[in-house]
This record gives sequence, C-alpha cells and structure tokens, in this order.
Amino acid sequence: MAAALVVACAAAPSAAPPAAGPPRVAWVRAFTALDRAFGGYADRDASPRHWTGGDSTYSVPTAEGELWVFSDTFLGTVRPDGSRSPVLGDGGSTPFVHNSFVLIGAAGARTVTGRDAAGRPDAPVPGTGRDWYWARAGLPAGRGAEIVYARYAPAGPGPLDIAWRGTVLASFRSGRLDRPDSLTPLPSAAGISWGAWLAPHGHGAYVYGAERAPGGGSFAHLARTSGPGLRGAWSYLTRGGTWSRHEADSARLTGPGGRALRTSDEFSVVRHGHWYALLTQRSDRPFSAELQLAWSRAPGGPFGRPRTVFRAPEAGPYGTYHNARVIAYNPHEHPELAHRGELVVSYNVNSLDPADTIRRADLYRPRFLRIGLAGAR
Repeated sequence: MAAALVVACAAAPSAAPPAAGPPRVAWVRAFTALDRAFGGYADRDASPRHWTGGDSTYSVPTAEGELWVFSDTFLGTVRPDGSRSPVLGDGGSTPFVHNSFVLIGAAGARTVTGRDAAGRPDAPVPGTGRDWYWARAGLPAGRGAEIVYARYAPAGPGPLDIAWRGTVLASFRSGRLDRPDSLTPLPSAAGISWGAWLAPHGHGAYVYGAERAPGGGSFAHLARTSGPGLRGAWSYLTRGGTWSRHEADSARLTGPGGRALRTSDEFSVVRHGHWYALLTQRSDRPFSAELQLAWSRAPGGPFGRPRTVFRAPEAGPYGTYHNARVIAYNPHEHPELAHRGELVVSYNVNSLDPADTIRRADLYRPRFLRIGLAGAR
C-alpha cells in the first residue's frame, strides 16, 4: 500500500499571465491504485484495532508519512463473505469509533486509535457524555499535525438528527498520534463550523467554514490566521471584501450574480496556477451523487457557477450496489498527491441504512479519482 501512496509534490505555479478563462476538465479517471490499496489494507488483517472503513477522508503529509484522517470508523475483521460482525453496541464484535487515523509510511500502513479506560479501542479525540468529534481538515505542524474537529450531539431520534456544538484544534506530535497533546477551542460563536478546508497562507492559513443553509447544503465562509498555523490571530472576510477581527462579520462566499454560494458540509479550495478550484457535492438536491467544480481568481471568490464533473457510480438504485439507500458525499482534494495539471479527489460512500454497511464492508470506504485539467496555468 505504501508504494501506491507515494506523495508527488505539485510544481510551483507558472509565472505566465493568467489565462482568459479557468481551466477545463479534460478527463476523469478512477484512481484505482488508491482504491485497491485501501480495500486490500482493510481486508487483510484480523486485529480488533484494524481499520476496515471510514469517512471524511482528509489527508495531511507528515514527517512519519501520509496521515489519512477519518471520522466514523469501523475496526476489526472483514469476514470471508465480505461482511463484518455487528458493532459491539448491537451485540457483535466490531469496534466503532468516531474518529481515527491510517498512517502510511516507509514501513507500510497502520491504524491509529486511542484507548478507553478499559483498554478498548477509542477515538484519538474522544467525546464526553453523548457528544462526539468528527474530523475536519488538518495541516502539518513541525513533525506532527494540527487537525480541526467538530463536536456534535444528538438532536432527535433519527440517525440524521444531529447538532453541531463547536470546533476545536487538536495538536498531535510525531510518534503519539493516539491522543492529542492539546485541544484548543476555535471560534464557534457565529454558527460557522470552521475547518471544512485549510490551506497554508504565509505563516498562517486560510480557514474555510460551513454554515448550515436552510433546505440543505451549507454556506461557505473564509477566515485567515496570522500563524503559526491556526494559532495566531484570526480575521474574517466580510461582505465588502475587507478583513475583520469579529467572527460575526464573516460573510457568505458568493457565486454568480453575487448570490451566496451553497456547498456541501465538507469541500476543498485549492490553487491551480492563477485559479482556485472549489470542489463540492451538488447541494440543491438531497444526497446528490454529483461532484462539482467552481472556479475563482481569489481564494474568497466570487466563484463561477458550479459545474458537475463526475457522478459517483455507487449511489442510488441504478448504482453499482443496486441499492437506493446508498449515497456518496463530501469530496475533497488531496493536493500533496497530485501532479501538475490534475486533481486527486476522494469522496465517501455510505448507506442510509446502517445494516448495509454490516452486510457489505466494502461499501463504507472512500473512493478516489484523478481529474485532468486543460489550460491550467
């Protein structure tokens, strides 16, 4: 698996003048090496602490190797028939945690979790009471990593009845990824879940946030920090295009006609030459399987109209699982793995019926794409 995940650093942007229009998508291909690497890794081990599936699928290049950052995670063993035992809470033997890592280094891949008081597998960032933490984006920090986590709690009886409660920054040091050295509260007073995406900017970072939108999807926001990383002073992009120290002044990023741009809850914004690509799931249709790109000349927009570049073949009644409950969601770029002129993209696959992920362990795993760009400079 390690050979399939060798990082290919993108070259620096050209000094040529900007193109008249944004890059266009020339081709889209499954990144089968990554798909097979994660599938093979999930199926090969019988350890109760072994990763067999997860979502979110952020990545951070670190001194130890490529750190894959997951939210809800199944651990344990995949049976010969491709199923897994039910989770421990349902009388089975499968551990389930709300966040985890898979670290791929020179020696191969290994799963990283925490431990609870009884020594059983637990999330590296465990919740308290009925709350839990789901992963957001991260950045390298020294030889370790800093990763944003969003705290959630139940808000009703259904599996989708959840409420965001705040956001923290977890600092992990090399060799001790099983628990953070520190948890630092991040701005959370304006109803914006920061950390949907992070991008280095000088000594600090651009921090993208998601504000839940009525009727589905999210409104994107942008903050920046003075560094180091996310620990310096924060400022927020306002409606007038200036920067304010007050989170309440943060404005929704815009698309065509100055209208607020709707995105998925998790998305990415990555620079390609003189342009910035916003990768999102189509948000005007519930559980849409369409991945879309929108382009801007600036990290805070305005962005052009999002255009569909790919439809996840796994989703819906006519998808590869022939199951109307199967969904695809939350695409991200992985720029540290991409060559110039391409995007490396992941998206998650899941089912609205949790029993499907027990019957088919391979359903609940990330999928990967390579998207080639023409005219990118």
